[in-house]
Amino acid sequence: MSFEYWYMLPMSVLVATIAMASGVEGATFFSPLFILALKLSPEVAIGTALITEVFGFASGLLAYTRKKLIDFRLGLNLLVVTIPLAIIGTWISGIIDPVYLMIILGVGLFVVALSFLRQPDHKDVILMDKQIVDEYGGKNAQTVLTTADGEEIRYTVCNRTEGRILSGIGAIFMGMVSTGLGEMNGFFLLQRCRVPSKVSVATSVFVVAITALVASTGHFIQSAKNGGEVLDTVLSLIIFTVPGVIIGGQIGSKISSKIPQRDLEIGLAILFIIVAFLTLGQAIL
Repeated sequence: MSFEYWYMLPMSVLVATIAMASGVEGATFFSPLFILALKLSPEVAIGTALITEVFGFASGLLAYTRKKLIDFRLGLNLLVVTIPLAIIGTWISGIIDPVYLMIILGVGLFVVALSFLRQPDHKDVILMDKQIVDEYGGKNAQTVLTTADGEEIRYTVCNRTEGRILSGIGAIFMGMVSTGLGEMNGFFLLQRCRVPSKVSVATSVFVVAITALVASTGHFIQSAKNGGEVLDTVLSLIIFTVPGVIIGGQIGSKISSKIPQRDLEIGLAILFIIVAFLTLGQAIL
């Protein structure tokens, strides 16, 4: 273990701040950063990014747990699918050619960019929340959450099977290339399963955090088996990225409401498209 990656501490603070403010999985930033800037092999970059992401999400998970916004029953129903499929994705990443991993990552970044461009505006989210209350809330609601502030949120989860399928696909991609699950959850929980936006975000953080923990453990075990230089590189990175994302996560959660969300999403979509081109270009060339 060495201190050659000391500059990843301030970089991680910046990345985690943007990730928490935008709701993007931190590994979506770190994987291409490790590959393109640090020239790490895809499997090492992806595993290290996932390990880093776990600590970044832990902060948000604790905050949402305190606010009592997580639908744990729904989250556990999804984890039954996401955990085994994330393990399968991790196994695939260990046997697939690194070039194909980079191609999959590049395509995944394009998908993330498109998901940002298709995100509903804040006013549309408000309308969807109102529609959920009108159509799926009330006395016949199957789920009732009482938040730490005493607010009662009533709703009925729709399209459960579709939700499990989409989350399963996202989990495979998370295991393989470190990203995909958060974007899948963000789409279906609110727009397809008709879960109120605050609960959707909190429950998605819960599912992504636990699934990322399982996937990152698998990647770390693979790194430990390789031993030597690979394990040393991973440890040399996470001693700086982990404290960085913990600090950045706190900053991002505080400034998220002060940043024009739509402008941030469009900016990130452009950034991910550029990074996707660079990742695919390096894989092909």
